[in-house]
Amino acid sequence: MRLRALLIAMCLAISMIPVAIIGGFQGFQIATAFLGIIIVVTFFVSLFISYFITLPLEKLTKNIDEISKGNLDVKMEKSEIFEINKLIESLNRVMTSLKLAIHKVGVKKGEIFEETMKAKGEVEEKYETLLKSIDDWIWETNEKGVCNSCSANITNILGYKPNEIIGKNIFEFLAPEESKKVKNIFNETVRKKQHKTSKFETQLVHKDGHNVCVLTSFATVFGGSGDFCGFIGMGKDMTESNIAKEKNEDLNKKLVDMKERMRDILNEREKFKDNSSWEKTRDKLTEEKFDGMFIFDENANIIDCNKNMCKILGYKKDEMLLLNLADFDCLETQENIKDKINKIKKQGKINLKTIHKKKNGSSIFVSENIQYLKDKNMFKCNVKEDSLP
Repeated sequence: MRLRALLIAMCLAISMIPVAIIGGFQGFQIATAFLGIIIVVTFFVSLFISYFITLPLEKLTKNIDEISKGNLDVKMEKSEIFEINKLIESLNRVMTSLKLAIHKVGVKKGEIFEETMKAKGEVEEKYETLLKSIDDWIWETNEKGVCNSCSANITNILGYKPNEIIGKNIFEFLAPEESKKVKNIFNETVRKKQHKTSKFETQLVHKDGHNVCVLTSFATVFGGSGDFCGFIGMGKDMTESNIAKEKNEDLNKKLVDMKERMRDILNEREKFKDNSSWEKTRDKLTEEKFDGMFIFDENANIIDCNKNMCKILGYKKDEMLLLNLADFDCLETQENIKDKINKIKKQGKINLKTIHKKKNGSSIFVSENIQYLKDKNMFKCNVKEDSLP
């Protein structure tokens, strides 16, 4: 309410006192006769008083606005009201001190305010640019959880525009089953009134009604006097990430199942290693021309390979030389490879079938002939694409 209207209302309210007194002594009819006169007189008197009080305040407000724009040469007129005069004198002393400080520093008065406003504008512009460059949703609330500010990326995540979020309690956008959990986290933080950051996944409700998984990070905000002011936070849409994670877990499960199946097949083949037909097949495999070749050391690190090997797996040679056998042999772990290397050292060479993973993520079934080069303490592996038995 404006001060002038407040003064008029107060005076009219006070005018009811004599009317009530007259009514008490002379009766209601006589009091009613005086009511109109008293209200009219009181109204004009209150209007004069309010104008007398508010006019110097309005002038003082305009002068302060001019000072805030950098004009330190504003002349403030004195008022008939003692308290306002005291305020004007205080402002004059502040302006005098400010002028003296500016003179000592050796800069122009306008430059200080211009540079301040320019710096403020640059900071605000950088802040807006930063918000636009971040894909996440930036938000801020007061101590009760009512949203004070909201970045435009909320539209990409929940479908709302910022003005549809600002002024509302942030808990309104939580899925019902998540609301209690998140409120407990916020309430515990408010109760302790301590600086705290937290991160958790929660379900929010999109404007069209479906749930969106959002990774929420927030921190408490305190004012200069140490009072708790609210929260500032960031939300990241995790829906696609979680879907990709589930698919990856499913693929890993299928790969494990495939490894187990291949081990069973190879174990069955191992049972017949003493059979003459198996020996003939193995010898024939060793003698025939292989598609690719690579050399690895006793730590299973690739130290050389031919072009065909690069072509089989889809890697460039310099990429192959950065790999370990465990990076593309789907059926072997690092521990199993060590056992295999020890076995090759004892036997001199072995033939086996396994699965290699190509650079593009696909897999191929291959036959390997691995020989131990004792004089160099290295291992030569001939590789040929094969088919599942």
